[in-house]
Amino acid sequence: MASQAMGAAPVFDPKEYTDPVSVCQATDIQENEMKQLDFDEDTRILLIKQNGRLQAVGAKCTHYGAPLHTGVLGQGRVRCPWHGACFNLETGDIEDFPGLDSLPCYNVEVNDEGQVLVRAKRKDLEQSKRLKNMVKRNPRDERCYIVVGGGPSGAVCVETLRQEGYSGRLIFICREAFLPYDRVKVSKNMSADIASIQFRNADFYKEYDIEVWQDVAATKLDTSQKELQCSNGYVVKYDKIYIATGCSAFKPPIPGADLANVKVVREFADAQSIMELVQPDLRVVCLGSSFIALEAASFLVSKVASVTVVGRENVPLKAAFGEAIGARVLQLFQENNVEMRMESGITEIIGDEDGKVVEVQLTDETRIPCDLLIMGTGSTFNTKFMQKSGVRVNSNGSVDVTDFLETNVPDVYVGGDIANAHIYGLAHDRVTIGHYQLAQYHGRIAALNMTGSVKKLEAVPFFFTMLFGKGIRYAGHGSYKEVIIDGSLEEFKFVAYFVNAADTVTAVASCGRDPVVAQFSELLSQGKCLGRSQIENESDRQAWTAELKKPLPKIR
Repeated sequence: MASQAMGAAPVFDPKEYTDPVSVCQATDIQENEMKQLDFDEDTRILLIKQNGRLQAVGAKCTHYGAPLHTGVLGQGRVRCPWHGACFNLETGDIEDFPGLDSLPCYNVEVNDEGQVLVRAKRKDLEQSKRLKNMVKRNPRDERCYIVVGGGPSGAVCVETLRQEGYSGRLIFICREAFLPYDRVKVSKNMSADIASIQFRNADFYKEYDIEVWQDVAATKLDTSQKELQCSNGYVVKYDKIYIATGCSAFKPPIPGADLANVKVVREFADAQSIMELVQPDLRVVCLGSSFIALEAASFLVSKVASVTVVGRENVPLKAAFGEAIGARVLQLFQENNVEMRMESGITEIIGDEDGKVVEVQLTDETRIPCDLLIMGTGSTFNTKFMQKSGVRVNSNGSVDVTDFLETNVPDVYVGGDIANAHIYGLAHDRVTIGHYQLAQYHGRIAALNMTGSVKKLEAVPFFFTMLFGKGIRYAGHGSYKEVIIDGSLEEFKFVAYFVNAADTVTAVASCGRDPVVAQFSELLSQGKCLGRSQIENESDRQAWTAELKKPLPKIR
């Protein structure tokens, strides 16, 4: 129970609950306020007052441990200031991502002296995160659900299916040889060991009767027979299937692209193969000024002799963040000894007699030495096995889905990077967005709909990156004609508002100014929007955040 007791006082089993602890006076917290308070010397709680009720949940985000009292209070939920994960105040359950686990939830009462008394479940004092109750397989349940894709979307889907009471056979097909892991860390920290970034261990999946098929790929889908053929030779019949096979890194057809030491960075095995080559005299070239290429360059530059980034635009990240932020990122990389060769490209990759790259030739015909070439040049959708399946696959490989993530074929659901889906906000058309947070959200929504709930997509895209210790957040989606900067680009303490031709803010980015991006994400999730007129006052550009505490708009 999360809120203060009403009516008759509940009876608490002392074996399950602690004695009540006084954390503050009821007058110490105001309406629509959050406070981080000590429950005991090892446990902090987040106390919230909303609609006249007091509620309490865990104080730290279950993703990376962000202090939630510095986040955003929405309607009945709290949003993480760092990466946008959302937790229900009534239950503590995670409702938007990234992350997997929910928050512990506490019982709150106010005594006759006005003291706020909090009780905790004893098991919740052992750690700051909570796994929702999950069922196991019932041998009498003859259904078979398949989840294809061992990335963040599939990982959330299998857990949510068990949390929502699905007790049939559950097969989880993972193309990689590893259990699902935090793919975000692959380019940011290529030296991480697999155990440290895996979501769950093998015992977890065994405990909840989730059959994990590692190192197995889907090879053919036949929806007329409700069958999936797999690379291990098995053909499995399904009742419902969720497909989130993501993307594969793309190597452009440059002469020499097949030479040894020409790498991509998407999977853990990619990072492993790169780290096997890293030594102090290594000369690295990163092709592309994408997030992947820049994160790889940022990680490697202190470990090798040199790193050169070759990018097509005049500044990195121009399409995502605009020219001004891109120019500051360019300067940041130069300050950290990365050579930036912009408005350029690679026309040829030159190898030696052993078939290893030794040089690359740029568009101006100059050559630079290279012992390791990392290509951050985009990706392709892993949907070839769905051709002629009955599921309509777009020419680019993506798949159109409904707002409930179902395809044109009943009982076939698609999510993650390959899904061409609607998002919450200003975009009216379907879009494919390869965001980690959105992929996990899709996994949850698909599982809810597969188990009989009717849950519509309502997530706002939220993205984050880390470059030389500078964390940049970004929420929203859409075209823009102008970027309004509030703060200092030089000091990396800024908010950027991306404004379209209709003078509406389509997205917000920030660095060193949390929780502004999370606030914008919450604003869009409430069905509200932000206009140019609301941010034109330079002395108070954050005045719009007051909209978060206003009632939700009425819908006719």
